[in-house]
Amino acid sequence: MEEEVEGLKGGRGLFLLSSSSDNVKGFVLALLSSAFIGASFIIKKKGLKKAAAASGVRAGVGGYSYLLEPLWWAGMVTMIVGEVANFVAYAFAPAVLVTPLGALSIIVSAVLAHFILNEKLHKLGMLGCIMCIAGSIVIVIHAPQESSIGSVQEVWHLATQNAFLLYVASVIAIVMVLIFHFAPRCGHTNVLVFTGICSLMGSLSVMSVKALGIALKLTFEGMNQLIYSETWVFTMVVVTCVIMQMNYLNKALDTFNTAVVSPIYYVMFTTLTILASIIMFRDWDGQSGGKIVSEICGFIIVLSGTVLLHLTKDYDKSPSINMYTPLSPSLSARLSHGHGDFTQRADEQVASSEDLPLRKHELY
Repeated sequence: MEEEVEGLKGGRGLFLLSSSSDNVKGFVLALLSSAFIGASFIIKKKGLKKAAAASGVRAGVGGYSYLLEPLWWAGMVTMIVGEVANFVAYAFAPAVLVTPLGALSIIVSAVLAHFILNEKLHKLGMLGCIMCIAGSIVIVIHAPQESSIGSVQEVWHLATQNAFLLYVASVIAIVMVLIFHFAPRCGHTNVLVFTGICSLMGSLSVMSVKALGIALKLTFEGMNQLIYSETWVFTMVVVTCVIMQMNYLNKALDTFNTAVVSPIYYVMFTTLTILASIIMFRDWDGQSGGKIVSEICGFIIVLSGTVLLHLTKDYDKSPSINMYTPLSPSLSARLSHGHGDFTQRADEQVASSEDLPLRKHELY
């Protein structure tokens, strides 16, 4: 009897060790993924700017000249590497652990944009980034554990529940409204339109990526899941959603400040993904009210950090990151000459600017 008990304890210990090892692998892969994806924002935007300068037509207004730009493709490859790492991470760790770690990409892209793209990150913006990370940590600490799944057919059963089907139908309906109604009218003046499309489709792609990751992991372990049609349905959903995400993410990056797009995209994507996971996998079932409240507080902290980044994006554009700098001499002179002269000089300056579209569409 004692030997059986010891055997059970040993088996449980091996299971916990294996589970912990898988979580560490998923954690490391998620961190690497965020680093690559954050850097890809910068590389791709430099490619978009270079392509727009050469062709005169930006991606934000329907141009596709960036497809001939090597720098854009370098950014695309970097993003693909990050997405592959992210994909593998979902096979080892639950979505509630992997998804919030995408906050690291905010820090990477915002810092690189500050030094490479001259998109200045002010002190409050830095605080916003820190708050995004802090909120994500709270979410990770109190996130529920994912239940064990033994086949892709089990995932399909979860995906065809009435509650999740209602979520999918709602996402598709909202995306259609955003694409055909709001995008033509205010897509280039409101950052939430393009990023909203990316985030909504992203929540569906992550659920399918999780299913596909489980299928491949089980296949490599000797339980072939490729023979099931459900595996290929999830694959098609992933491909469709990712194509839409990339298209509208390009539009968002080309139109708005990178330090603003990245955190807003992260917050919306993470919120919707975890919401989809809660509906599909019932992550909150059995959780205490305290843990659920802690997760909600984590989201509020992340949202607050995003608001700070949004509010500080149009502060002074000088090389210094100090927010409280005096007015430039040219601006002071224009103000002192009255409203009419100010308007005339402002028009002349805007007309002579080479980056008119980029500066104009940063305002929303």
